[in-house]
Amino acid sequence: MNNFRLFGLEGSRRFAQRVAKYLDVPVSKHREDFFADRETYARSEVNVRASDVYVISSLYADKDQSVPEKMVKLLFFVGSLVDASARRITVVCPYLAFARQDRKTESRAPISIKYLAQCLEAVGANRVLTMDIHNLSAFQNAFRIPTDNLEAKNLLADYLCGVDSGRDSDGVPQPVETHLPDPLINNPDDLVVLAPDSGGMGRAKRFRNALEERLQLHNKIDVAYLDKERMDGSNVSGSKIIGDVKGKRIILLDDMISSGGTVRICVEAVKSHKAEMYAVCATHGLFVGGNVEKNLADVPRLVITDTIRPFRLKQSKWENRLFVIPTSMMFAQAIRRTHEEGGSISDLLQ
Repeated sequence: MNNFRLFGLEGSRRFAQRVAKYLDVPVSKHREDFFADRETYARSEVNVRASDVYVISSLYADKDQSVPEKMVKLLFFVGSLVDASARRITVVCPYLAFARQDRKTESRAPISIKYLAQCLEAVGANRVLTMDIHNLSAFQNAFRIPTDNLEAKNLLADYLCGVDSGRDSDGVPQPVETHLPDPLINNPDDLVVLAPDSGGMGRAKRFRNALEERLQLHNKIDVAYLDKERMDGSNVSGSKIIGDVKGKRIILLDDMISSGGTVRICVEAVKSHKAEMYAVCATHGLFVGGNVEKNLADVPRLVITDTIRPFRLKQSKWENRLFVIPTSMMFAQAIRRTHEEGGSISDLLQ
C-alpha cells in the first residue's frame, strides 16, 4: 500500500496491530507522553508528507486515560499530521464517545457529538470511520466531512449461527471458524430478536435478516421491542414487550451496554412474558457503574465485540458466558477500500 501510514494511539495499539496484520503493513512509529501536569504530547516518528494516514483511537475511558484525555491527544496528533503535510487523514474510532449526546434533551443541554465533529474538522481530519454509532442520522448530520459507519450485525450473526451467509455448490451454508459452543444452526427454531426500545427496531430488523439468511429461514424470526421509559442518564423502567414472545427464545440486540440496567429490565420482561433469554448481543461493552455485574447476573450468553476491552468485568464470573468477537478484519477491509482509488465499502454494509 503506497504512501500509507497507520497509527494506533495508546489504548488502541493492540487493535491497530491486528488491523495492520490483515493489511500486511507495519504500524507506524510515534511517541506519546504525559507531562507531570497531565498535559498530553503525541508526535509521529515517521515521515507522513503526502501520505494517506489512518489514526486508530477507540474513545472510551480505560485504566490509564479518561475520554477527554484520549480525545485531546487524538485532536492534537491529527493537527500535527496536518502540519507535517499529510495528504489525507482518516480518524478511525471503533467506539466513538459522545455519540449518545446527539440532541437537546432539556434546556441548555449540549449536543456533544456536534462539538466533537467541529473539533475534528477544525484540526484537519478528512474522514471518520466508526462502528454501530448510536444514532446514524445524528452522526452523519453532525459532520461536514465524509463519515463511514460499519455494522457488526454480520459478525454477530456469524458467531451466533455458526455459519456465514455463503453457500457451497449444493446450497449448504459454510461453517465459520469461531462460534458459540451451541450455535443456532443446530436449533434455529422459535427465535425472536428483541430491541431495547422502539428506536432500535431498525437495527433489530437488519440483524434478523442476517440471522434468517444464515439459517435459511424466511419470515420465521419475529422482531419485538421493550416499551421502556428512561428516568435519567442511567436508569430506565418498563416491562411490557410489544410483540409475540411467549414460548420463544429471545436474542436481545443493542448498540451498547453501559450500566446494564436496560439489559436487566429486558431479562425480567422476557421472564414475565414466559419466554427464554437466549443471548444478549451488543457491539460496545462499556460495563460501567457499581451494579453492572448484578444487572447482568441472569444473562446466559453475552456476545460483544472488541471495540472496547471488557476489562471492567470480573473474568471469573464470566467463564463460558462472555464471548468477544474481533472486528479488526472488518476495519482493515474498510481501510483498504477507502485507501484504494475508487474503492468502496458498500458491500461491507450489506
